Amino acid sequence: MLLVLALAAALWGMGVLMRSSRKARLASVGVLFLAVIVEHLVLPPGHPLRQATGGSAQVWVVILGAVALVLGYRQLLRRLRARAHPAQALAAPPAPPPQQDGPFTPAEIDRYARHIFLREIGGPGQRALKQARVLVIGAGGLGAPSLLYLAAAGVGTIGVIDDDVVDTTNLQRQVIHTEARVGMAKVLSAKAQMEALNPHVTVEPHQARLTEEGAAELFARHDLILDGSDNFDTRYLANRIAVATGKPLISAAITQWEGQISLFDPAHGTPCYECIFPTRPAPGLVPTCAEAGVVGPLPGVMGSMMALEAIKQITGAGQTLAGQMLIYDGLWGETRKLTLSRRADCPVCGGVHA
Repeated sequence: MLLVLALAAALWGMGVLMRSSRKARLASVGVLFLAVIVEHLVLPPGHPLRQATGGSAQVWVVILGAVALVLGYRQLLRRLRARAHPAQALAAPPAPPPQQDGPFTPAEIDRYARHIFLREIGGPGQRALKQARVLVIGAGGLGAPSLLYLAAAGVGTIGVIDDDVVDTTNLQRQVIHTEARVGMAKVLSAKAQMEALNPHVTVEPHQARLTEEGAAELFARHDLILDGSDNFDTRYLANRIAVATGKPLISAAITQWEGQISLFDPAHGTPCYECIFPTRPAPGLVPTCAEAGVVGPLPGVMGSMMALEAIKQITGAGQTLAGQMLIYDGLWGETRKLTLSRRADCPVCGGVHA
């Protein structure tokens, strides 16, 4: 038994030295315990290896079960704490919402001066930002920098939808969250950070997964949609609803060292997401960040680009990525831009006319 415990301690220590996540360290120790249990089930009684590892599988099953119960209890406590935060916020006297249709206050003029000095934005552009309503799907890797820069830029109302809670593994790249908010709903963590950054914006959190039932109503309340989701189901759903409601959609995706971004707006002649990706990749062909990894600053680069495209779309500054896709290779410091075309037979936007 001491041999197994020593191996478990060694695995944990190696994980700490390699700075692997707590989940990865727990997984490695769990695999060790499962291997010991299998060894006891396969080898005959009295085998030296069985004797060296406790003599019986029962003791390891009990230990593994106890550890699973403790971890499950801790996860339950985290979720309960996350649910408790909204109640605590409601108990405090609510602050008056920022006035998004009124004149700029002296504090706002001072805050947004660098925008107002830009001839492409100026006062009218900053006014458009203040009156804009933008929805961000996902408060994770792409959503985190997008939300921060939209709030900093003075976008008047920012909706954010996500059903996940903050995990330690998120902190390597999701810069809107903090260690102190592990276990909190991501949308509430994001709201707290955005309002701390800029109290002049209104943040509307939606702690839920984007679904077919509620998406159309949610999209209709916003002028622009930013999709920072990490799965194809949500991307295709966001595209369908954006086309149906006539909302421009800024969509980005990342993997390992590479990212891509485009603005889809079929109501104004561009292709939609499904024009470019008519069929989703086969399972396992495009691994997630959790499976393949992702370099920490990459979502910051692509998420910031999403916010930049949003500012250009709202203010009319410069040229957006409508009808184009920008691909960024962070490993080699290269970018390339592709021209995108609509498909006449697209089942989503084929009947939409600019």
